[in-house]
Amino acid sequence: MSGMGRAALVADLKASLLDASKVFAAPADGDFVRHLDKAAAALAVKRPRTLVHAVTLAAGQANYAVPADLWQYKSTSWGAGYRGNPWDRTWPGRLPQVRVIDGELWLMPAPSSHQIAMLGATFSFFYYALHVVAVDEAETTVNPGDRNLLLLRAQAEAMRELAMRDTVRSASVRDGFSGQMRTNTPAALAEMFLAEFERGAV
Repeated sequence: MSGMGRAALVADLKASLLDASKVFAAPADGDFVRHLDKAAAALAVKRPRTLVHAVTLAAGQANYAVPADLWQYKSTSWGAGYRGNPWDRTWPGRLPQVRVIDGELWLMPAPSSHQIAMLGATFSFFYYALHVVAVDEAETTVNPGDRNLLLLRAQAEAMRELAMRDTVRSASVRDGFSGQMRTNTPAALAEMFLAEFERGAV
Protein backbone atom coordinates (compact mmCIF):
# COMPACT_ATOMS: atom_id res chain seq x y z
CA MET A 1 0.00 0.00 0.00
CA SER A 2 1.20 3.53 -0.64
CA GLY A 3 0.08 7.03 0.14
CA MET A 4 0.45 9.45 3.03
CA GLY A 5 -2.97 9.05 4.63
CA ARG A 6 -3.19 7.41 8.06
CA ALA A 7 -4.80 4.19 6.82
CA ALA A 8 -2.12 3.59 4.21
CA LEU A 9 0.70 4.30 6.65
CA VAL A 10 -0.83 2.08 9.35
CA ALA A 11 -1.23 -0.76 6.85
CA ASP A 12 2.41 -0.56 5.78
CA LEU A 13 3.62 -0.26 9.37
CA LYS A 14 1.63 -3.36 10.33
CA ALA A 15 2.97 -5.31 7.37
CA SER A 16 6.56 -4.35 8.15
CA LEU A 17 6.24 -5.55 11.75
CA LEU A 18 5.22 -9.05 10.60
CA ASP A 19 4.23 -11.26 13.57
CA ALA A 20 5.23 -8.55 16.04
CA SER A 21 2.21 -6.54 14.89
CA LYS A 22 -0.09 -9.04 16.68
CA VAL A 23 1.09 -7.70 20.03
CA PHE A 24 -0.47 -4.33 19.29
CA ALA A 25 -4.20 -4.93 19.52
CA ALA A 26 -5.67 -1.59 20.59
CA PRO A 27 -9.06 -0.76 19.03
CA ALA A 28 -9.07 1.21 15.78
CA ASP A 29 -5.35 0.55 15.31
CA GLY A 30 -4.65 2.91 18.20
CA ASP A 31 -1.20 1.46 18.89
CA PHE A 32 0.00 1.97 15.32
CA VAL A 33 -1.48 5.47 15.19
CA ARG A 34 0.46 6.27 18.38
CA HIS A 35 3.68 4.94 16.85
CA LEU A 36 3.17 7.09 13.76
CA ASP A 37 2.36 10.18 15.82
CA LYS A 38 5.52 9.74 17.86
CA ALA A 39 7.50 9.22 14.67
CA ALA A 40 6.02 12.40 13.19
CA ALA A 41 6.98 14.34 16.33
CA ALA A 42 10.56 13.05 16.04
CA LEU A 43 10.62 13.96 12.36
CA ALA A 44 9.71 17.56 13.22
CA VAL A 45 13.19 17.93 14.71
CA LYS A 46 14.86 16.70 11.52
CA ARG A 47 12.44 18.19 8.98
CA PRO A 48 11.24 21.41 10.65
CA ARG A 49 8.12 23.23 9.48
CA THR A 50 8.00 26.98 10.06
CA LEU A 51 4.56 28.53 10.45
CA VAL A 52 3.32 31.93 11.59
CA HIS A 53 0.76 32.82 14.25
CA ALA A 54 -0.44 36.01 15.91
CA VAL A 55 -1.90 36.89 19.29
CA THR A 56 -3.48 40.13 20.47
CA LEU A 57 -1.54 41.66 23.33
CA ALA A 58 -3.12 43.11 26.45
CA ALA A 59 -1.24 45.45 28.79
CA GLY A 60 0.05 43.60 31.82
CA GLN A 61 -0.80 40.16 30.47
CA ALA A 62 2.21 37.87 30.11
CA ASN A 63 0.75 34.53 28.90
CA TYR A 64 -1.09 33.73 25.65
CA ALA A 65 -2.48 30.65 23.92
CA VAL A 66 -0.41 28.99 21.21
CA PRO A 67 -1.37 26.77 18.24
CA ALA A 68 -1.85 23.09 19.06
CA ASP A 69 0.91 22.10 16.62
CA LEU A 70 3.57 24.37 18.12
CA TRP A 71 6.74 22.45 18.87
CA GLN A 72 9.11 25.34 19.50
CA TYR A 73 9.04 29.13 19.34
CA LYS A 74 11.29 30.59 16.64
CA SER A 75 11.25 34.39 16.38
CA THR A 76 9.21 37.58 16.09
CA SER A 77 9.55 40.87 14.28
CA TRP A 78 7.45 42.71 16.89
CA GLY A 79 9.50 45.74 17.88
CA ALA A 80 12.45 44.73 15.71
CA GLY A 81 11.96 47.58 13.26
CA TYR A 82 11.77 50.34 15.87
CA ARG A 83 14.37 53.05 15.50
CA GLY A 84 14.95 55.64 18.19
CA ASN A 85 16.82 56.57 21.34
CA PRO A 86 16.20 55.74 25.00
CA TRP A 87 15.56 59.42 25.76
CA ASP A 88 12.75 59.67 23.17
CA ARG A 89 9.20 59.86 24.51
CA THR A 90 8.26 57.08 22.12
CA TRP A 91 11.02 54.72 23.26
CA PRO A 92 9.26 51.43 24.14
CA GLY A 93 11.76 50.32 26.75
CA ARG A 94 13.18 46.85 27.17
CA LEU A 95 11.24 44.38 25.03
CA PRO A 96 9.91 41.20 26.63
CA GLN A 97 11.77 37.92 26.31
CA VAL A 98 9.63 35.21 24.75
CA ARG A 99 9.33 31.67 26.13
CA VAL A 100 6.96 28.76 25.72
CA ILE A 101 6.11 27.35 29.16
CA ASP A 102 3.55 24.61 29.82
CA GLY A 103 1.91 25.06 26.43
CA GLU A 104 1.60 28.83 26.64
CA LEU A 105 3.48 31.72 25.09
CA TRP A 106 5.00 33.93 27.80
CA LEU A 107 6.28 37.46 27.28
CA MET A 108 8.45 38.49 30.23
CA PRO A 109 8.07 41.10 31.49
CA ALA A 110 4.48 41.48 30.33
CA PRO A 111 4.05 44.13 27.61
CA SER A 112 3.07 47.55 28.89
CA SER A 113 0.35 49.81 27.53
CA HIS A 114 3.10 52.15 26.29
CA GLN A 115 4.81 49.34 24.35
CA ILE A 116 1.51 48.27 22.80
CA ALA A 117 0.77 51.87 21.81
CA MET A 118 4.20 52.24 20.20
CA LEU A 119 4.61 48.80 18.60
CA GLY A 120 1.07 47.56 18.06
CA ALA A 121 -1.19 45.06 19.77
CA THR A 122 -0.66 42.30 17.20
CA PHE A 123 2.22 40.05 18.19
CA SER A 124 3.07 37.92 15.14
CA PHE A 125 5.65 35.20 15.55
CA PHE A 126 7.21 32.30 13.69
CA TYR A 127 7.26 28.86 15.25
CA TYR A 128 8.36 25.32 14.49
CA ALA A 129 5.33 23.09 14.02
CA LEU A 130 4.87 19.40 14.68
CA HIS A 131 4.22 17.14 11.73
CA VAL A 132 0.76 15.62 11.40
CA VAL A 133 -0.21 12.16 10.13
CA ALA A 134 -3.81 12.83 9.12
CA VAL A 135 -6.69 10.64 8.01
CA ASP A 136 -6.84 12.69 4.82
CA GLU A 137 -3.63 12.34 2.82
CA ALA A 138 -3.81 16.00 1.76
CA GLU A 139 -3.58 17.06 5.42
CA THR A 140 -0.54 14.96 6.28
CA THR A 141 2.42 17.33 6.58
CA VAL A 142 5.23 14.80 6.18
CA ASN A 143 6.89 15.05 2.77
CA PRO A 144 6.17 11.90 0.69
CA GLY A 145 9.92 11.64 0.16
CA ASP A 146 10.27 11.02 3.92
CA ARG A 147 7.64 8.26 4.01
CA ASN A 148 10.12 5.44 4.61
CA LEU A 149 11.90 7.53 7.24
CA LEU A 150 8.59 8.05 9.05
CA LEU A 151 7.86 4.31 8.98
CA LEU A 152 11.35 3.50 10.21
CA ARG A 153 10.92 5.83 13.18
CA ALA A 154 7.49 4.33 13.89
CA GLN A 155 9.06 0.85 13.87
CA ALA A 156 11.59 2.06 16.42
CA GLU A 157 8.72 3.18 18.66
CA ALA A 158 7.03 -0.20 18.29
CA MET A 159 10.24 -2.02 19.17
CA ARG A 160 10.78 0.21 22.21
CA GLU A 161 7.34 -0.73 23.49
CA LEU A 162 7.97 -4.41 22.81
CA ALA A 163 11.26 -4.17 24.68
CA MET A 164 9.46 -2.77 27.71
CA ARG A 165 7.01 -5.69 27.63
CA ASP A 166 9.50 -8.47 26.99
CA THR A 167 13.26 -8.07 26.92
CA VAL A 168 14.06 -11.68 26.07
CA ARG A 169 12.22 -12.79 22.95
CA SER A 170 13.57 -11.98 19.52
CA ALA A 171 11.44 -10.32 16.87
CA SER A 172 11.58 -10.30 13.07
CA VAL A 173 10.55 -7.20 11.17
CA ARG A 174 11.04 -5.79 7.71
CA ASP A 175 13.02 -2.55 7.92
CA GLY A 176 10.76 0.22 6.63
CA PHE A 177 13.73 2.19 5.32
CA SER A 178 15.83 -0.45 3.54
CA GLY A 179 13.24 -3.24 3.17
CA GLN A 180 15.65 -5.79 4.66
CA MET A 181 14.57 -8.46 7.14
CA ARG A 182 15.91 -7.86 10.63
CA THR A 183 15.80 -10.36 13.50
CA ASN A 184 16.97 -9.45 16.96
CA THR A 185 15.63 -8.55 20.39
CA PRO A 186 13.17 -5.62 20.30
CA ALA A 187 15.60 -3.47 22.30
CA ALA A 188 18.40 -4.10 19.82
CA LEU A 189 16.08 -3.46 16.87
CA ALA A 190 14.88 -0.21 18.41
CA GLU A 191 18.45 0.96 18.84
CA MET A 192 19.32 -0.12 15.29
CA PHE A 193 16.31 1.64 13.77
CA LEU A 194 16.95 4.83 15.73
CA ALA A 195 20.54 4.88 14.44
CA GLU A 196 19.31 4.37 10.88
CA PHE A 197 16.75 7.11 11.35
CA GLU A 198 19.47 9.52 12.49
CA ARG A 199 21.61 8.65 9.47
CA GLY A 200 18.71 8.86 7.04
CA ALA A 201 17.45 12.19 8.37
CA VAL A 202 20.73 14.02 7.79
